[in-house]
Amino acid sequence: MEKIICGIQQMGIGVPNVQESWKWYRKFFGVNVRVFEEAAEAPLMTRYTGGVVHSRTATLALSMEGGGGFEIWQFTSRPTEKATFDIQAGDFGLYVCKIKSRDVAASYHYFKSNGAELLSSQPIKAPNGKLTFFAKDPNGNLFQVVDGRGYFSNTGHSSRCGGPSGTIIGVSDIDNALPLYRDILGYDKIEYDVSDAFEDLSALPSGNGRFRRVLLTHSAERKGPFARLLGPTEIELIQSLDRTDCRKIFENRFWGDWGFIHLCFDIQGMELLKAECDAKGFSFTVDSGDTFDMGEAGGRFSYIEDPDGTWIEFVETHKVPIMKKLGWYINLKNRKPGKYLPNWMLKTMGLNKVKD
Repeated sequence: MEKIICGIQQMGIGVPNVQESWKWYRKFFGVNVRVFEEAAEAPLMTRYTGGVVHSRTATLALSMEGGGGFEIWQFTSRPTEKATFDIQAGDFGLYVCKIKSRDVAASYHYFKSNGAELLSSQPIKAPNGKLTFFAKDPNGNLFQVVDGRGYFSNTGHSSRCGGPSGTIIGVSDIDNALPLYRDILGYDKIEYDVSDAFEDLSALPSGNGRFRRVLLTHSAERKGPFARLLGPTEIELIQSLDRTDCRKIFENRFWGDWGFIHLCFDIQGMELLKAECDAKGFSFTVDSGDTFDMGEAGGRFSYIEDPDGTWIEFVETHKVPIMKKLGWYINLKNRKPGKYLPNWMLKTMGLNKVKD
């Protein structure tokens, strides 16, 4: 057995209304395939919910274009709380979700013509020379549409977008964060490491300042059951070089509150990963142990924190529904580690598409 990081499974998003938010994500990102939808309590997360077991409803949705999914998460036992301050570039945590696009200019035109709130006045070049733009969802969450790689299928969605392909994470010290993102998570390739003021970031709150930016990708192709669907991903670490007032995005709030609550990786070899995280100073803070039942799906999950307290989730998937009505599930517990699921089997997940 070995530790395998199979890819970004999903970005967790705390929202005030799951169905309204998901409808917007379907329209603009094409994440219209339901993997599971479940209402339950979250007893294992009390470390991050004030020591109280809270109830929630959650939907995991993805796009058959490829990329990760969204775990759209809503408290049902309390209101979902917003940050009490305006989140700005350089604040610590999951700041932006990156979305892959087949044609960034065409995606921009679709977003603009369909009334999305755009922060960028036009697509602009990032430090890697590729076009990008920033948009906001109706809850104020930031998304960066980037030039995509590694598509699973062509759904023909009008926005030309696929699922999440990475994130921008605000950190206090990039060099301090690299041992986690580069060494443990396997983002070993530095696409750029630049310090300056940047035209593309200027669209963001406090984005006119000077930043150090490190864009990380992985030199090895991801492997594992869902790796072909999840595709290649990138993590961009940003550190403000000007601000002395940076704050944690989830300061004084619960996991599950308004915003990007976690970055989740699909993995294999949880015990080996646990040992490595322990050895490198990123011990599990939550561990479900054995199989945690999500109603229609199951697996073992755990959490760690990066040096600034950002939540990283790991899921070792054991069971995934294909056709719930027929009792058809993929059982992954006894499959050879690192082995891909056949494309035809992955494509059957598209049978759970939600149509608007």
